[in-house]
Amino acid sequence: MSTDQHRKIEEYIKNMPSLPTSVAKVLEVCNNPQTSPADLNHVISLDPVLVGRVLKLINSAYYGLGQQVTNLVRAIIMLGINTVKNLALSSAVVGNLASGRAAAGLNMEGFWRHSLCVGVAAKTIAKKRGIDAKQLEEYFTAGLLHDIGKIPLNAAAGADYLLTVSVSDRDRLSLVRAEDRNLGINHCGAGAKIVKAWKLEGAVGDVIVYHHSHLDYDGDHRNILYTIMLANRFACEMDIGFSGDRHPEKPGPSIREALGTGSEIFEEIAPTVNSEIEKAEIFLKL
Repeated sequence: MSTDQHRKIEEYIKNMPSLPTSVAKVLEVCNNPQTSPADLNHVISLDPVLVGRVLKLINSAYYGLGQQVTNLVRAIIMLGINTVKNLALSSAVVGNLASGRAAAGLNMEGFWRHSLCVGVAAKTIAKKRGIDAKQLEEYFTAGLLHDIGKIPLNAAAGADYLLTVSVSDRDRLSLVRAEDRNLGINHCGAGAKIVKAWKLEGAVGDVIVYHHSHLDYDGDHRNILYTIMLANRFACEMDIGFSGDRHPEKPGPSIREALGTGSEIFEEIAPTVNSEIEKAEIFLKL
């Protein structure tokens, strides 16, 4: 790829809308183990748009609470601080990016449906494994956002990204390898720049950067990273949405072993994932 194309990608990322100050503050406050629902309510309530998004999500079929929740503090208590933090983050990121400029390389409707599937599948696998309910939304958020590095490549590289997707298909290469070959940067590398710009620390940021290079990862969120890798494979095998990757690399047996899941896991989660994706589409309508 030319220096000019690299510059365009760098400029695109630099000019991407930043996360709202309120969301950045939510992430900061929630990193404090002493944070209370009242503390989180105080931060979110300063941003009427964020309040509206969180309440819309909480009252959607995605949660199916069976009762209308209009009080933010009550919602935070019912769902938990970590869940509301991830709702705020995912709704803000998708709100910033879902309506971004389209380009020929990647169909954005297919891209976001793939992302929703990975999020729902990751959450379903985690629930099946008995992961604490308070942590489940982090699995969904990490899955939903894992591929956001493709957005600047698709938008800024234009025809070159279309060629990259075509080469991946023609040569039966995983998309990440085709990106490396054609562009000199892959979507994880572009995602790392977004993670840095938006200060997406923790599991979500780690997944964005390392979901195609888990052997290089030595952080604390291997459980979530491996689950996203498995969920990504599920989405590709089930052909739900389209991430531009028709020949994804298979997670090695060590991934399944680490998670304690057998080869039957995809068949077991498929009915739940298919029904939950429709509910999760609320994230694209905020």
